[in-house]
Amino acid sequence: MEFRAEARYMRVSPQKARLVLDLIKGRRVEDALNTLVFTKKRVAATVEKLLRSALENANYLSNEKGLDVDVDSLYVKRAVANDGPRMKRIRPAPMGRAFRYVRRIAHIEIALEEKVRGNGGVATVVGEEDGGAKVGAKTKAKNKARAKGKAPVAKGKAKKKSEKKFAGTR
Repeated sequence: MEFRAEARYMRVSPQKARLVLDLIKGRRVEDALNTLVFTKKRVAATVEKLLRSALENANYLSNEKGLDVDVDSLYVKRAVANDGPRMKRIRPAPMGRAFRYVRRIAHIEIALEEKVRGNGGVATVVGEEDGGAKVGAKTKAKNKARAKGKAPVAKGKAKKKSEKKFAGTR
């Protein structure tokens, strides 16, 4: 089941909000909260508050409505920042003219979902391996043997430290 929280009419441009939301997409809720605490963007505090609200929505449904939800296995399924209405403003310009500019507004939405345990893992974090489904059996065996220090090193000319050439030395 999906648990949502939405903040509408936030006074931040959607582009700036997306920078922060991209940091937490696909992460577990605890990791996402830690990331937001140490992010040096103004909108990070708003996104953290919104993420806590979505977490409390999940907690409420698990306690009050009788749903079986493991709050510890929740991850950020979707985090989007959409355009809101734009405020048109005018700035004075030289010689009696005026320049128009736009103040942007964002609607931010976060959706959490429970991570499925078993054969069909739903969430993957960028940079982490997917349980080795794409890695062959030979590659796994080589990696294990290398970790133990028993596998042969790749054939080729390996330079020793004394043989390395450094820039600027003759």
